[in-house]
Amino acid sequence: MSTLVIVESPTKARTIRNYLPSGYRVEASMGHVRDLPQSASEIPAAVKGETWAQLGVNVDADFEPVYVVPKDKKKIVTQLKDALKDVDELILATDEDREGESISWHLYQLLKPKVPTKRMVFHEITQEAIKKALKDCRDIDEQLVRAQETRRILDRLVGYTLSPLLWKKIAWGLSAGRVQSVAVRLLVTRERQRRAFHEGTYWDLKASLSKEKTPFAAQLVTLEGTKIANGSDFDAATGQIIAGRNVLLLNEEQAVALKERLTGKTWNVNDIEERPVTRKPSPPFTTSTLQQESNRKLRLSARDTMRVAQNLYEQGYITYMRTDSVHLSNQAIAAARSCVEKLYGQQYLSPQPRQYTTKSKGAQEAHEAIRPAGSSFRTPQETGLGGRELAVYDLIWKRTVACQMADSRQTQITVQLQVEDAGFRSSGKRIDFPGYLRAYVEGSDDPEAALEDQEVILPNLKVGDHPNCTDLEAVGHETQPPARYTEATLVKTLESEGIGRPSTYASIIGTIIDKGYAHLVTNALIPTFTAFAVTDLLEKHFPDVVDPSFTSKMEQTLDDIATGEAKWLPYLQKFYLGEKGLETLVKEQESQIDATKARTVELENLDAKVRIGKYGPYIEVENGEGVITASIPKDLTPADLDPKQVEVLLRQKTTGPDQVGRHPETGEPIYVKIGAYGPYVQLGDKTDENPKPKQASLLKGVTPETVTLEMAVGLLALPRTLGVHPVTGGKIQASLGRFGPYVVHDQGKEGKDYRSLKATDNVLTISLERALELLSEPKKGRSSTNSKSKAALRELGTHPEDGETINIYDGPYGPYIKHGKTNVSIPEGQTVEDVTLAAALNLLAAKTSTGKSTRKTSKSTTSKSKSTAKSSTTTAKKKGTEG
Repeated sequence: MSTLVIVESPTKARTIRNYLPSGYRVEASMGHVRDLPQSASEIPAAVKGETWAQLGVNVDADFEPVYVVPKDKKKIVTQLKDALKDVDELILATDEDREGESISWHLYQLLKPKVPTKRMVFHEITQEAIKKALKDCRDIDEQLVRAQETRRILDRLVGYTLSPLLWKKIAWGLSAGRVQSVAVRLLVTRERQRRAFHEGTYWDLKASLSKEKTPFAAQLVTLEGTKIANGSDFDAATGQIIAGRNVLLLNEEQAVALKERLTGKTWNVNDIEERPVTRKPSPPFTTSTLQQESNRKLRLSARDTMRVAQNLYEQGYITYMRTDSVHLSNQAIAAARSCVEKLYGQQYLSPQPRQYTTKSKGAQEAHEAIRPAGSSFRTPQETGLGGRELAVYDLIWKRTVACQMADSRQTQITVQLQVEDAGFRSSGKRIDFPGYLRAYVEGSDDPEAALEDQEVILPNLKVGDHPNCTDLEAVGHETQPPARYTEATLVKTLESEGIGRPSTYASIIGTIIDKGYAHLVTNALIPTFTAFAVTDLLEKHFPDVVDPSFTSKMEQTLDDIATGEAKWLPYLQKFYLGEKGLETLVKEQESQIDATKARTVELENLDAKVRIGKYGPYIEVENGEGVITASIPKDLTPADLDPKQVEVLLRQKTTGPDQVGRHPETGEPIYVKIGAYGPYVQLGDKTDENPKPKQASLLKGVTPETVTLEMAVGLLALPRTLGVHPVTGGKIQASLGRFGPYVVHDQGKEGKDYRSLKATDNVLTISLERALELLSEPKKGRSSTNSKSKAALRELGTHPEDGETINIYDGPYGPYIKHGKTNVSIPEGQTVEDVTLAAALNLLAAKTSTGKSTRKTSKSTTSKSKSTAKSSTTTAKKKGTEG
């Protein structure tokens, strides 16, 4: 008897083949094989004339979806049909979540098998799990499929009804989404808070003390019995002390005077409190907590984390990575406890096995937390993994093992000290038994808490002691605006609010960035002016769409449909066609939305108008002579645009750029200008004879106001030749690039060796000796992601001519296909999951043939191809539901 097993990816297929008996053939569907039409060209001719055709959902006939097989999936479907002809049984073994169930259902509908068909699900790809799954096959869960279909239809209705409205009223290419728009609103709301924030200033004293040669620190907390004001006492909206707070606010003069008065006085220990604290380990990872921790600790985006986790799952290293559950099987608990006992000893094992309970009602995507696969856990060193895969596996392994370890026992120590009428406090921590901290310390979104799990040693103090004060310092502080969301904090907020589902957060955040609603800068998600305009429009005219509580209730209803507690059709009818349904609302509101107002972003305390134009945001001001406009630089955020910035931008437009002086050698003027990518210096004027005057970006932290002539001349002289390498004789230069200042060693035929400068280095003054020191250090950071060993986004198979692998990797201009030394970008509009082996072979063949005939490509053609590649960045995700 022969059996055909269908899974989603080639990697998963290869891993599963190892555990199936002979007679089983495993093929990959390459993700979804059928979906709603993605473009007008995919709409079937039979329905093209219908009013609902663009939606791909017949809203007049019980929301019947129109499913089509995308052009690039037709060959796969044909191959699967051919494979089915020669077997006696079909097993659909797609992922165990709702989307996996949906893929199996679509495959069944398309293939129309005449042989017995089973649905096989498993949580990990190990021999034991696959054998068990083969015995426990079931039918396709129609209820789960219906829930997923409802989710997909709902997302289509929201996106395809609101997005065209945004195109008409604000700008072409914008999109709205059921979860996406709520997430964007969260970012915008936080940025509004930052804009409305008023800074408060306060001062206190910091003392450096010692007892028996052991140093410790203390901070001023009271004066004459009154509490000293700190950051928590300030109103963010006014910058003043919150009304009703009985605190003493010190200014600089008072703090310095107090320091002088207390200097040389006797210190006395008034009170010592020791409080035992027990800390328990965190539960094992869910999709959401893995994304958060990976972002905090590894600086990986949610999208990258899921790509790596998918690879680890498909290769059999971890259990299924889309899950809301913190539950561990008895097998997993036993494996984790075995690791603890073997690696750390019996005393580090929790007295009883720990089992965690999932609190979320919607936790139904899978049956177990994310953990190492198998009945015994391979240590990270035993896996043979490298790069990102090793880092993510290490995180999962440590978190799982730590959850079965003993509690950490600590003692918090608080010492109250008095010097005259001033009260000081010193805090210490003693770790009596590290427990699970031996294996795992959870990351923190709060930089101040980074040292949370380290000991703070205080000397052996007693009440009545008189420690020696070695230094007393007056310290000034400024209150900080609310922190911007990182991917980790946004995921945490979405989950806590019940918005979307963790399995879709990666694609949602990816869409927000790809659509230009946010920029990711040093791990912070900064909303753009376009995000402000879209959020303003939706808040005013479609408040429910961006209301977190409304979206959360909608999410709950979708979960209820999956369990049979709610009916899908009445819900869709009410949501879309009801008296207050989305279709009705859009028709009513469209005529009331003024496009000029919709493209205008209103910012407090700003007389200038900010508008969204065809080429990006710009400011508009009327003066006596008419209207003046100026483009807003891409790195200028809504929170940072103030009247002073507006004045600089407009002055450059009306009176020309500021001149910092003339070049000492050429006599040409040097200007400080502000462009689309921020401030820069320019040598000379742009003329017909000099169409491209030399330009150089400013160094990080340097503003146009602080640029000196010497600095400008230095920047324009880059790259600086520092000398030659003592071993190779190759030239060594210092320069400024897209990733900041760097030094480079030209090694001739071996290529160029780059190193980024440290924060303490200055590209304008760095010496040859310092450059050689940096070049002698091993490469870090991006080099590991660009190495040959980096993980592929997807493995497509082998080339029929030479047997070499064909993979898809993530590059600086988006995903690309790699075969040997040949790289080719994925065509615009296609995702990583869309690309088949056959399509990849065609693209590689086309690249090879054109490459031979166009060796002498002009510079303009080369730059054009790079920009095309850059524009084709796509998202590696399933085409399922948005949230």
